[in-house]
Amino acid sequence: MSADASNAAAVYVAVLRDLVNSFELDIAFLRHNDFENRTTVLIAEWPPRSNVADPDPLHTVPFDGADPIFAAAESLDSILTVRVDGGVADYRARVESASGFVPQSLIAVPLIANTITVGVLGFGKLAGRDWSEDEFNALRAIAALTTQVHTRVAAEDRFRYSATHDEQTGLLNRRALLDYLRVRLVDHTSGPVAILFLDLGRLEAMNDFLGHLAGDEYIAAAARVLTRDVGSTTLIARLGGDEFVLVLHGPSNAHHAHLTARTALDSIALLDAPGLDRSRRATVGISIAHPGRVSADDALQRADQAALMAKVNGDNDVVQFTDSVQRQSVLRSDIEVHLRTAIGNDSLVLYFQPEIDLITKRITAVEALVRWQHPHRGLLPPAAFIPVAEATNLASELGSWVLERSLRTLGEWATSLPGLDISMRVNVSPSQLVGAGFVDEVETMLRRHSIEGSSLWLEITEVAVVRDIDYTRRTLAGLRRLGVRIAIDDFGTGFSSLSHLKALPVDALKIDRAFVTDLGSAGGGDLAIVDSVIGLAASFGLDVIAEGVETLDVANTLIDRGCTRAQGYLMSRPVSAVDTLALLRVGTIEI
Repeated sequence: MSADASNAAAVYVAVLRDLVNSFELDIAFLRHNDFENRTTVLIAEWPPRSNVADPDPLHTVPFDGADPIFAAAESLDSILTVRVDGGVADYRARVESASGFVPQSLIAVPLIANTITVGVLGFGKLAGRDWSEDEFNALRAIAALTTQVHTRVAAEDRFRYSATHDEQTGLLNRRALLDYLRVRLVDHTSGPVAILFLDLGRLEAMNDFLGHLAGDEYIAAAARVLTRDVGSTTLIARLGGDEFVLVLHGPSNAHHAHLTARTALDSIALLDAPGLDRSRRATVGISIAHPGRVSADDALQRADQAALMAKVNGDNDVVQFTDSVQRQSVLRSDIEVHLRTAIGNDSLVLYFQPEIDLITKRITAVEALVRWQHPHRGLLPPAAFIPVAEATNLASELGSWVLERSLRTLGEWATSLPGLDISMRVNVSPSQLVGAGFVDEVETMLRRHSIEGSSLWLEITEVAVVRDIDYTRRTLAGLRRLGVRIAIDDFGTGFSSLSHLKALPVDALKIDRAFVTDLGSAGGGDLAIVDSVIGLAASFGLDVIAEGVETLDVANTLIDRGCTRAQGYLMSRPVSAVDTLALLRVGTIEI
């Protein structure tokens, strides 16, 4: 038999036909066992039945609850001969309902591969029939050959499946997705094709503090809920890592695409994922592709660009591809490429903003703020490139550069100004905080530049605090052992709770500039929030620092409320290391 996956079905039928004729039988059939669903499945039969019912009672028969004859097919290991009489009523009823007659003599020959029963060859005759040992041997040989074909076809099916499916989730892979899109995008009658590029995000952080096994389980769970909730209306593929693509069936428009995107995001948000903020689980980029106007690769790339823009925007989790998105994507790619180089060749720049005691006017600390002299776009503020760093997994690398350069600069100042008594404040990204070995990295940098731990304040956001409270507690405890102090930055804008302040080794709260800049000038809301933060800090024995102080009235209001440490344009804008050193030589700033 020259049989493979392409012609196995025809070969099976031809063999059954020849066996019926050679052995003067009335019927012959081949059934395979479906191990996953525990069923026996009809693969081929001769002669073919006419007027087959839908569903066919003989096509798929579950082993659970099956009559003894069908049940035997699950683990049959030797030839079974049966006289079909009144003792197998269930079998008779099933076969008669499907074919109109029941053979009185039945023989089943197992197909055995590596001691596993993979199916049976069955033969029947309306009247009784006796079988010789030579005939049994012939049937065993035919069953062995049929098993070889089954094994060969199964291997080809597995190879074909692995070539087009993601091993971890069972979803289609990039190759199969692009093949599907190419077919859709050459059919001018199919209408617009909506492509959704879904990026789970935060997977690296999960891998860091929960392990890769947890990350893999999260990906698999995401695949399951997407299949469950949008699989009936979309083709779903996984491109690898944390990237999924959904293609809506049939003609689609932006409205349909956005509804599907929202359903997908809502499903992902409900997954149990310790340490991940439910509101920032995933982002979706949408591309509406018109057949004949765009290639499959370009259509997918556009959806990817839109997803990246959604990730960079931070507060916008669904973005549709437009000309504007394309321009932003070009800018983002330019920034990403040059930012990686800038970090690597130490060409970023630090500016420093002083913090003063509003009563004594003494400089108590400086906050390190990174700037970038872009080779083509001039001096860029943090808002222009830090979101890109966070979206492209450069945040930890960038944060390490800032911390290293900040401590080096503090050491240089201390050499120029013996007895210098200020603190260096450095912002820490969530990815740094949950990264493996962060405490060791800080300790190494402190030693390298001969800086006491008490001279370093690390500022973390509330989002970083609540992402994984237990891991954060351990990390902050390790930093505390080094003498490093911790401030919660932008306090009041995130997910604060008294339990977090009680549980974590925190030393200070920084009141966000949103509540300070117009303090007291627009109703009592800001003042009430500032009073609450100051009171909360006092209750927990924490320092409190106000950001964004730009007027003398605001400074006096803060002093009246009991907040005497502040930074803002009223005292000084962020300035270079050289200019900061000049300020430190004076030691105070008059306002």
